[in-house]
Amino acid sequence: MVGGALAGGRRNRTAARQQGDRRGQSAGRLLRGAGRAGAAGGRGPRLRQGASSRTAPAVAGFHRREIAISRTLPRTVPAPRLLDAYDDGDWVALVFEDIPGRLPAQPWQPDELEHALAAVTDLTQALTPSPMDERLLGRPRLGGWTTLANATATAATSAASERAAAGREELAVISPWAARHLDELAALEERAAPALTGRTLLHGDLYPFNIMLYGRRVFVVDWPHAWVGAAHGDLVTLLSGVSLSGLDPQPIAERHPLTRGLDAAQIDAVLVAHSGFLLRTATSAGPKTDHRLVDMMVALGLASLRWLSTRRGRSLLG
Repeated sequence: MVGGALAGGRRNRTAARQQGDRRGQSAGRLLRGAGRAGAAGGRGPRLRQGASSRTAPAVAGFHRREIAISRTLPRTVPAPRLLDAYDDGDWVALVFEDIPGRLPAQPWQPDELEHALAAVTDLTQALTPSPMDERLLGRPRLGGWTTLANATATAATSAASERAAAGREELAVISPWAARHLDELAALEERAAPALTGRTLLHGDLYPFNIMLYGRRVFVVDWPHAWVGAAHGDLVTLLSGVSLSGLDPQPIAERHPLTRGLDAAQIDAVLVAHSGFLLRTATSAGPKTDHRLVDMMVALGLASLRWLSTRRGRSLLG
């Protein structure tokens, strides 16, 4: 059993494992024996997740990348410490220190949002310059408008052309505005690369579901999508979703130290690249994809688009 190997077979630990799914993924939690203290502050180890390379190769790849990233994070980074990892060539599993915290309330509460925004500043300072070789990271999960705009023309087969057409039709349902402005969005995305360049190791998926609150402390979890880029990338990602809580991200960006005084194009580049990834992925999701994941991507992608269109006014290309 993967959990048993990671626990070292010690009798003073028990494994409370969640049932694995049929695609070769499992998750669970390693608990110290009753009455024993965990790590500092009462935190103990937990088995975060495991995956089989044979049946869930993409997930196993994410786990291997997260192992490498977590081993390089400085101690000053507010993230759970990687305590152990297991990789036998097929199954991959990770053990992190347990943070007995909770997700931020949604809609955002003002004090919790302020704590999270301050944590992003600390995170950026601790990870600039990046402690990890960029060549060891995956490609950032950014962009998609160019793919959507050119998909029909570049499709190699009739089946691929049909899928491309279906993706554009789905986009027209999800966001008629984006469908009408697709060529402009693609052009804006194509010239965004310089504004995304930087020396900061970014989380790459900084939304409330990857933030844990523990008292007044903020921890950022789940790092497999980290990439090296502009220091403001994670902040703009986080702010892009606050409109779902009825908040206006623009005043927050104008006063935050990571975005205050930035050229508008630097913020817009993150918004167009991030919304493109989210909505292109949503439009290409198959019928077996969890609809909750698709709904979340659509909501976050549209939130980024709303902020982008508000910032740029009537003309996206400015």
